[in-house]
Amino acid sequence: MARITEAEVRHVAGLARLAITDEEVTHFTEQLTKILEFAEQLDELDTTGVEPTTHALDLKNVLRKDEVRPSLPREEVERMAPDWENGQVRVPAVFE
Repeated sequence: MARITEAEVRHVAGLARLAITDEEVTHFTEQLTKILEFAEQLDELDTTGVEPTTHALDLKNVLRKDEVRPSLPREEVERMAPDWENGQVRVPAVFE
């Protein structure tokens, strides 16, 4: 039976930079232990002949082909842009 310890909960909370109370540590320890116990039930299933899969559905690429199409006229883009400089849309600096 899998058991999560309070130390492990505190460690993961620290990695996630979460401040949790002692009460929350106890609560999460119980919850995570129950989740692992539930997942362990899968070990009891007979999966003989079941091929491993990464997804339940047979997915295919549903994206359209990358085709050249007309874009907006430059004048219209310039009219819609909040700020325009030297033929380019000007945006606020991201880095200082």
